[in-house]
Amino acid sequence: MTQANGETAQGVLAGLSENLAAAVETAAVSVVRVEARRGNPSSGIVWTADGHVLTADHTVEREEEIPVGLGDGRTAQGRLVARDPGSDLALLKIEASDLVPAARASDDEVKIGHIVLSIGRPGAAGVMASLGIVSALGGQWRTSRGGQLDRFVRTDATLYPGFSGGPLVDAAGRVVGVNSWTLSQGAGLAIPVGLVAQIADALTQGGVKRAYLGVATQAVALPAAVRAKLGTQQESGVMLVGVEADGPAEKSGLLIGDVLVTINGNPLNTADDLLAQLSGAQTGQQAAVKLIRGGEVRDLPVTLGQRS
Repeated sequence: MTQANGETAQGVLAGLSENLAAAVETAAVSVVRVEARRGNPSSGIVWTADGHVLTADHTVEREEEIPVGLGDGRTAQGRLVARDPGSDLALLKIEASDLVPAARASDDEVKIGHIVLSIGRPGAAGVMASLGIVSALGGQWRTSRGGQLDRFVRTDATLYPGFSGGPLVDAAGRVVGVNSWTLSQGAGLAIPVGLVAQIADALTQGGVKRAYLGVATQAVALPAAVRAKLGTQQESGVMLVGVEADGPAEKSGLLIGDVLVTINGNPLNTADDLLAQLSGAQTGQQAAVKLIRGGEVRDLPVTLGQRS
């Protein structure tokens, strides 16, 4: 490499370095420290100028008088507005002036290969950042907390302790996703900002409404005779091994030992199939369940309950 080429390369790297530092500075003013769990602070994002802050639900162990450390050194007191365990998001409200809400990218701007930064404010020392790229953009996934989310962003940017609830940002410092170590179990999955915005809107209205049955299940094989009665080649169903007392399933007449075969005509081969159907259902709606009880095929209308 010639001296001129070397100087050019150094200049490019220096420019990139300055741009990334500027991105961190841009994002940092909207990244806060949340002390809602004793001895284990997390990060959060100033979402609105009037004091709504998003953070990781698994780190919120109290609902009132939550110290929130702001980017300018101030500490505000927060309270829990609502939480959504399935997406590991919680919405806090703080009383503070001159808040700067995080700038957001749109989901369709994010591409595989883009440089991204995970940003957190886990301690009093200030903001921290790690560098990576968008390694994948995916569709539906089952979170470790039982939620069914429509899409995800995968990155190799390191999540240090206390980064949960903080943003994944692009090279301009705009939020492209929200990080959660617990949600992805270290797999580097972030919730895309468009989906985060939908959940945040629901949380401001009091919570995310998720349909549920109140059952514990396991997959079981369907005998040939049962498949013949059903007129299907479906090889497995979902047996109820537990029914919550006074829950939607019990109120609708479902019993332990029932084997659910379809819901609204959609086959149920595994517990994940049932969860996927419930995640897209409206609370209070009636679902048509086909089941096996005592070797006989039955159709039962089931009213879905609400779990916030």
